[in-house]
Amino acid sequence: MVNTKRKMMNRLLSLVGVLAGMHILWYVLALLIDNPILPSPIPVYGTMNELVQAGIGRHVAYSLYRIAAGIAGSLVIGLAIGLLMGRSAFWNKLLDPVVYLTYPIPKIALLPVAMLLFGLGETSKILLIGLILVFQIIISVRDAVKAIPEESYDVLTTLGAGSMAKFRHVTLPGALSVILSTVRISLGTAISVLFFTEIYGTQYGMGYFIMDAWLRMDYAQMYAGILVLSAGGFVLFLLVDVLDAVWMKWRRLR
Repeated sequence: MVNTKRKMMNRLLSLVGVLAGMHILWYVLALLIDNPILPSPIPVYGTMNELVQAGIGRHVAYSLYRIAAGIAGSLVIGLAIGLLMGRSAFWNKLLDPVVYLTYPIPKIALLPVAMLLFGLGETSKILLIGLILVFQIIISVRDAVKAIPEESYDVLTTLGAGSMAKFRHVTLPGALSVILSTVRISLGTAISVLFFTEIYGTQYGMGYFIMDAWLRMDYAQMYAGILVLSAGGFVLFLLVDVLDAVWMKWRRLR
């Protein structure tokens, strides 16, 4: 217990140190460049109160909703297909060419198509986020499930366990670590895609807010919006770490 607390404290201190170092570097660069396009952290943080008055909460809520919906949809579909391909040689042989032929397609280029088919609303934005994430989830989950030794299932078979028991006690725990790692990667990808999709056909979202501030040449608000978006991504990343700590306790018992 003491060792765990010490590790948490060391990690917290390292994060604070890196954050402080980044701000110092930012401040030094702002002094060296001496141009309004790169304000120092002081005026950027000073404009945060203006962001609250401008309704930044609504922009954050819209962005979080799109990220959550996109990741949730891609996880449901990706987990189902990945588990199916990992446990069934027939389905893996059938779906493997489809995945590998469609995975390299630049999905972001499909945004105009998605908007034409589903309009400028939420559906096209969420669909594009999910479409980009689902393939990496399928491949990661499939490979994780295939890596589980068959002997692990044989033990439960001799005990008379059914398919659901095997899934609960072997497949899911064996793939869970990879699933959480994939979610971490997906968060960064989802935020990047979100920024691009929110430039078009919307009045709410952090992507829209940042680009609007850029067009108005309000660089302090633009950087403040970037900080808010980054902080949101960091909180989501921490949430995955919390889930990892709760669901993967057995790793700390080694």
